[in-house]
Amino acid sequence: MIYSLCLLLILVGFYGVVASRQTVKIVISLLIMQHGVHLLLLLIGYREGGMPPIIDSGDTVTSFAGLAVDPLPQALVLTSIVIGLGVLALMVALCVRLYERYGTFDITEIRRLRG
Repeated sequence: MIYSLCLLLILVGFYGVVASRQTVKIVISLLIMQHGVHLLLLLIGYREGGMPPIIDSGDTVTSFAGLAVDPLPQALVLTSIVIGLGVLALMVALCVRLYERYGTFDITEIRRLRG
């Protein structure tokens, strides 16, 4: 059920990218889609009743091999959030520059004014 909600979030973002003509709405839709992917990756790495993958001196690897949570999806999502923040700053700067040059956020108007 929760995977379908992540898919719904991704599809809502995709619809916003495809259907919108405003650059700011496209940026927001891309962020919604990105957060849906982040949630999906975190849910893939989730394990019910899981333990952190830290082995003490008294523990053996085979004692909790089936219970350890894989930290790789969490690390990938953290990296993706940082990269996404940089991409977001670039997209917002591009939107601001387009607005300064053409006076509108509408893509069809920008194409018409380009001449």
